[in-house]
Amino acid sequence: MIIKHKEQRVGVFIDTANLYHSAKNLYKRKVNFGAVLKDAVAGRKLVRATAYVITSEAGDEKSFFDALTKLGIETKTKELQIFAGGAKKGDWDVGIAVDAMKMAPRLDAVVLVAGDGDFIPLVEYLQNTYGTQVEVVSFGKSASMKLKDAADDFLDLSASPQKYLMR
Repeated sequence: MIIKHKEQRVGVFIDTANLYHSAKNLYKRKVNFGAVLKDAVAGRKLVRATAYVITSEAGDEKSFFDALTKLGIETKTKELQIFAGGAKKGDWDVGIAVDAMKMAPRLDAVVLVAGDGDFIPLVEYLQNTYGTQVEVVSFGKSASMKLKDAADDFLDLSASPQKYLMR
């Protein structure tokens, strides 16, 4: 069990699409990002919280962005890429990794709000290069087992979903 003390400097990096789709697929509900952020920070010093979002073709995310900003979460957006064959792609994995690596020297703990196993090399890099405590927050039912194992701590949102989902 890791120690979380109030003097720790924390950065929270939220893979919004990953969390959104997990909540939608598992519970058919939306995520309460305020509750997730509160428990991710766990009473420590929040240096920065960033949500990485893919904008839809409809572009109707403004109220969502405003809600995140009110919670103290910065948003970084990227447009959904649509390829000639109709395939769609939109993910922030590299952007999240680069930002976490840039911030790590000024943080005691990096909290990845994502369940994607692609983040395992990032977790190991932050731990081995900076000695940063890396915590993962995600719905355990859909999170990568290897990611959970690699992290110093795992907060399973599936353990009390009602707390982390919108009513």
